[in-house]
Amino acid sequence: MKLHLPTFFKACNPAKTLVVGNPEDRKYYIDFSAVRGGKIIEAIERTITRLSPDEPTCQLFTGHIGCGKSTELLRLKALLEEQQFHVVYFESSRETTANNCHPIR
Repeated sequence: MKLHLPTFFKACNPAKTLVVGNPEDRKYYIDFSAVRGGKIIEAIERTITRLSPDEPTCQLFTGHIGCGKSTELLRLKALLEEQQFHVVYFESSRETTANNCHPIR
């Protein structure tokens, strides 16, 4: 595969989320599970699909800016949608704290 430098540079930009469901973005995805301590997304997927397919679960997935959280969550979204789960994904650019969270009634 011939490297197109401007496209590669854009793919390496930590501010740009790779959408693994997009074939163009998928070419630039690198699986870093070995350095992250395991296949975390697969473990979350297994919890949702096998252990609790009919009940909501609460999972915490954290990391520093640019480490690939959004990319991995979009990968999880694609894995779940392949198994006929309906996924609602949204991005929040504002910090969420206990002070601005309100229960839904």
